[in-house]
Amino acid sequence: MSLQELKEQAFKLSVSDRLALVSAIIDSLQNTLSSQPNRKALIQQMRGLLKTDQPSPTDAEVAEMLQERRVEKYVQ
Repeated sequence: MSLQELKEQAFKLSVSDRLALVSAIIDSLQNTLSSQPNRKALIQQMRGLLKTDQPSPTDAEVAEMLQERRVEKYVQ
């Protein structure tokens, strides 16, 4: 059923049925919105997982790691 058809059907309902429909729609939206995780909290948790006591690798170290990986992947 398309949105337009749904709207047409809604206008055919009695006032009390339309109010019940609106209430059901609001409940469904609240349940959906409340079940979505708090993105900011999740991002902070992920950042915490990435933290280390070691300094970030230099460009030269990253290039060396990539070269080692290529050798492992293609030479053997």
